[in-house]
Amino acid sequence: MKNLVLILLATVVISCKQTSDTKAEDETAKEEVITTKKEDTLATMPVELDGGIGDGAISLERQLTQNVEKAHKKEAFLEKTAISFDIVVRFGNSTVLDGKITQLTNSTKIRIDKKDGTKLIYNGEKVMLYPADAKYSNARFDIFTWSYFFAMPYKLNDPGVVMEVKKDRSLDNEIYTSAKLSFNKGTGDAPDDWYIIYVNPKNHVLTAAAYIVTFGPNNTVAKAERDPHMIIYKDYAMVNDIPISTQWDFYEWKDGEGKNKKLGEAMLTNVGFIENAASLFEEPDDYKEVTLN
Repeated sequence: MKNLVLILLATVVISCKQTSDTKAEDETAKEEVITTKKEDTLATMPVELDGGIGDGAISLERQLTQNVEKAHKKEAFLEKTAISFDIVVRFGNSTVLDGKITQLTNSTKIRIDKKDGTKLIYNGEKVMLYPADAKYSNARFDIFTWSYFFAMPYKLNDPGVVMEVKKDRSLDNEIYTSAKLSFNKGTGDAPDDWYIIYVNPKNHVLTAAAYIVTFGPNNTVAKAERDPHMIIYKDYAMVNDIPISTQWDFYEWKDGEGKNKKLGEAMLTNVGFIENAASLFEEPDDYKEVTLN
């Protein structure tokens, strides 16, 4: 009888162990399915609320950046040396800029050739105005602002940029993924600027950005935030299989209301890549340096 009891106990122990092992194997199999079934979209990618510190997940901000960079072919864009385009910017009845912009694809050097013969060159260290006696009150604003708008899809993770994914926003009766871009102190000419980007959740293309302009000696954040604007990127064209917006519309914008009155527009034509551009950013013989102050 005693032996029979021992045999029954041994049978129960073995049975429990097999059940436990089988359950553990099932849980492992489930975990493997979950961790390997990842899709490249913001909605389905495992993302951690703590910013993606743990294993196997990235932050919402990083995922959004990757989606936009992929949609705008950032890798292919940066493989090119430089890009140039004719641009006409109009606000109200005034033509703000009429000329040609050439910039390295990494934005470290920029050049503007205005229709009136005035030239602006940023060689990575200083902004140079040619000829030296030319009158150009918005020189630094022009050379950095329009080139930044052009390159924005490729600059979401630039040094000094701080991104924070926000709630979805509505624009023209469509819902867009949104995020706020701000800047660390010492980043660029206007580190107090901010942008709120609108990204198409279906194709991850940058559609619009609300922004403030704090550039200028008499401007402040408080003053700029009373008059925020919005840029809407339209008419994307494929240039070497890379999507480039060829029309920008500018509007008044208010948080909670969206875009209001149209303020201006920019038209881009003759967009093309350049491989041999080094000489375009050399110091001209007769120039005046344009400083921030």
